[in-house]
Amino acid sequence: MPGAGPGPRVVIADDQELVRTGFCLILRARGIDVVGEAGDGAEAVAAVSELRPDVVLMDIRMPVMDGLEAARRVLARAPECRVIMLTTFDLDHYVYAALAAGASGFLLKDVTPAHLAAAVRLVDTGDALLAPSITRRLVERFAESGRPPRAAPGGRAPAVHRDLATLTPREHEVLTLLGRGLSNAELARALTLSEATVKTHVARIFAKLALRDRAQAVVVAYETGLVAPGDHDPPSWTGS
Repeated sequence: MPGAGPGPRVVIADDQELVRTGFCLILRARGIDVVGEAGDGAEAVAAVSELRPDVVLMDIRMPVMDGLEAARRVLARAPECRVIMLTTFDLDHYVYAALAAGASGFLLKDVTPAHLAAAVRLVDTGDALLAPSITRRLVERFAESGRPPRAAPGGRAPAVHRDLATLTPREHEVLTLLGRGLSNAELARALTLSEATVKTHVARIFAKLALRDRAQAVVVAYETGLVAPGDHDPPSWTGS
């Protein structure tokens, strides 16, 4: 029975029933409506088509169809849906593949109940989230190799290549700080601008570079070299 109170509608996709049950209990106890479950990627795609949730918690390693391919198909059919990738494996190539596929966030399964619920609510507002340790390692790996991390085995990680020549100098500044994980409030302070002006710059960057959200902006910042190791220790997630 869905939990009471306003909250996003969620589908949980994981091949372990115990994990699904635990996440259901956590989210419903916090007023978030879990409307469906799936035991593999194909079931997840079908559930999204039928139930039209706001957010999907998607395990990466699942039978029949893995979470990365399921995420691609979900976002192609329901671009308004937000996908949070969940895994027990802190592996860079999964992170990059998930973000490049359009996922709005990436969390390890040992996330605390409070942070899990907060993450679901955050991405439902259109923001993106990234675990700080994963973000930092992704930046360092890209800087060392000079190329994005490889795709997950059996999958592909389409790079989010964009032409930054369309951006103004100020928009370059904003994108760089987005890549470092700064929120809109932090951007405003760093650039001595109002939050309203920052939001306008962010919206223009998304439009010019055809970006879905802040998560893909982070990928672009990595790929284009706007962000380098040590620039910033990103917060738990980015948002306004």
